[in-house]
Amino acid sequence: MSVHDELTSVQRSLDEVFRSLGRLEKQLGTGGLEMRRVRADANHLRESVALLRDAAASPAAPPRPELVTISDTPYDSALWSDSDDEGLGARDRRAP
Repeated sequence: MSVHDELTSVQRSLDEVFRSLGRLEKQLGTGGLEMRRVRADANHLRESVALLRDAAASPAAPPRPELVTISDTPYDSALWSDSDDEGLGARDRRAP
């Protein structure tokens, strides 16, 4: 079965749960804590299925990283004129 078919099946099952809850509420009343909790849980399931349906309808493609082109030409040596050599300290001085 496809995702759409599965979600439709889940939705039908939830609709049946809501019909059954309606019949139970007629027999037991709506004031009990247990009935309110079951109704709230059923509503949460309905919201979650709606979110799944929205997510399945528009799958987000993973973002592609932006490519950066690095030139093959050598860097200007003036960039390194006042830099330290890693682990060796500044030029024209002894290493520590």
